[in-house]
Amino acid sequence: MAQPSRDHKARKPFLSRPGVRRFLPFVLISAVALIFIFENRSDVEIRLLVPIVTMPLWGALLIAWGLGVLACVFTVRRRSSRHSRQPR
Repeated sequence: MAQPSRDHKARKPFLSRPGVRRFLPFVLISAVALIFIFENRSDVEIRLLVPIVTMPLWGALLIAWGLGVLACVFTVRRRSSRHSRQPR
């Protein structure tokens, strides 16, 4: 049986990597949200300040989901850049 060389770095399991641990909940929640969004196919009237717009409910939910993802991305980037500038 061949033994691995001692200078070979030990690999971390896939789920123990920090990037995967942060990204996995986003993927799972997004999958459930997208299933919910595309199952709602009826038309709905939405008031945008003055005009009333008729559109499919999945479109309105998809826009709201996209805005939420953008807000999350901007918040995470702002938080990480703010923490990197602070002197320790």
